Amino acid sequence: MKNKRSSIQIIADILRLLRLSKAGRTEIMYTINLSFNQRQKYLENLVELGLVEEIHEGIQSLGYRITRNGLDLLTAIDNLQEMLHLEELPDILNSPHIVKANSRQSPTI
Repeated sequence: MKNKRSSIQIIADILRLLRLSKAGRTEIMYTINLSFNQRQKYLENLVELGLVEEIHEGIQSLGYRITRNGLDLLTAIDNLQEMLHLEELPDILNSPHIVKANSRQSPTI
């Protein structure tokens, strides 16, 4: 069974989809394999951060597209993966090595 995706992986997947073309909410949800609540949370955050913008025609939402900042972030994520020779970014914060290091007590002098 595959490990759970990190938030960075999900964000990168959404940005990769939107790099190809604009996409609607349902397409994003099914293509990226997100629940309704996950899709809402990620899209709201990406729009708020200026990484994705919602496309409107009048009052109707036509979907989402990636912004210049979103492209820059996706490039940075891809470069990091390449530099670390990773196919996917691990969830670094939940790494057993990080947890172990944080649980050690620092010696007193």
